[in-house]
Amino acid sequence: MSYQALYRKYRPKTFEDVYGQEHITETLKNELANNTTVHAYLFTGTRGTGKTTCAKILANAVNCTNLHNGNPCLKCDSCNSFLSGENTDIVEIDAASNNSVEDIRELRERINFAPTSSKYRVYIIDEVHMLSISAFNALLKTLEEPPAHVIFILATTEVHKLPATILSRCQRFDFRRIDSQKICERLHFIAKQEDLTLTEEAATLIASAADGGMRDALSILDLCASGSRNIDEATVESVCAMAGTDYLLELADFIKQKDTENALLMLDRLHNSSVDMLRLLSELISHYRDLMIIKTVKQGKRPIVCSSKRLELLEKQAKDYDIKDIIFTLGCLQNSTSLMQNGNRRCEMEMAVIKLCNPQISVDIEALERRISALENGVGPVTKVIPKKETVVTPQPV
Repeated sequence: MSYQALYRKYRPKTFEDVYGQEHITETLKNELANNTTVHAYLFTGTRGTGKTTCAKILANAVNCTNLHNGNPCLKCDSCNSFLSGENTDIVEIDAASNNSVEDIRELRERINFAPTSSKYRVYIIDEVHMLSISAFNALLKTLEEPPAHVIFILATTEVHKLPATILSRCQRFDFRRIDSQKICERLHFIAKQEDLTLTEEAATLIASAADGGMRDALSILDLCASGSRNIDEATVESVCAMAGTDYLLELADFIKQKDTENALLMLDRLHNSSVDMLRLLSELISHYRDLMIIKTVKQGKRPIVCSSKRLELLEKQAKDYDIKDIIFTLGCLQNSTSLMQNGNRRCEMEMAVIKLCNPQISVDIEALERRISALENGVGPVTKVIPKKETVVTPQPV
């Protein structure tokens, strides 16, 4: 049997197994238990937070013949056909590759046919924001008057791209980023099941890198496990091509000391170690963000995701910083993010570090921009002035 990725192997099959989305799963369970499901759902949120997973559980649950408190039983014929992937009444459509009006018209023709073996025919349309305007208009008619045997579940990461007419016809659920502590709990559970040794520091670092996405966290764990059964912080940093805490602390010290030479030499070492400069920039922004939080939020209430060892080092470094310097540094780094997307990443990172080590460069440029702006605002529109012709007086005879 071929290897199955961890995020697929441990994908929840009931609402009880879904982590961090209790505000959604409880509502769906109540609707199923009370038989008050609607004809169209909209699941929105960042990637890896459980939208497609909950859509599949809901699709299975509406056809389950023996629900348990809103959860599918996983034993009836309908559940067994779903688990084996043989239920033809649950259709998953990728809107990224099926986004034309012809695709939706074909869908509208198919929905008129009754389900083959289930109570409902469920259509899960993933990345629905990728549909064209014409496709949305075609889908709108179906959402207005759907057949009684059809349920639509739309999933998207960019809900702002959906027309208001579509939004108004769906029951909307917003998926939150999953709490880092819950991600760590899930990582430790899976590591135990897979006979992996996972340190607390490594789990915390994975949760931080996943940014609230359980799927991303499991993908990182999967990648780490392919190289070693013993996963520590260094393993995660190596697999994810991260600079790591020690390098970030040292680089921040060089910037604080205005030591341009050593800061650039460190960038060179990191670049030669295959550390992606865009990821390094993101790590550095997170590092200064943590310093900002430490300087402004009381201990015990700080929203920082890191190990106790790293937090101790951050608190020590934060003592040498003024909040104004941190804000200035964050602003400079944030400005470099958009430029780095399309330009030479290494060069842009080096320029950002040089500006941070030599603040007068940024100040001079900003001052010049302000002066130019002031001059432009102070001078009114230039209009072409046509001189009046002089009147020639012809002398009259006396």
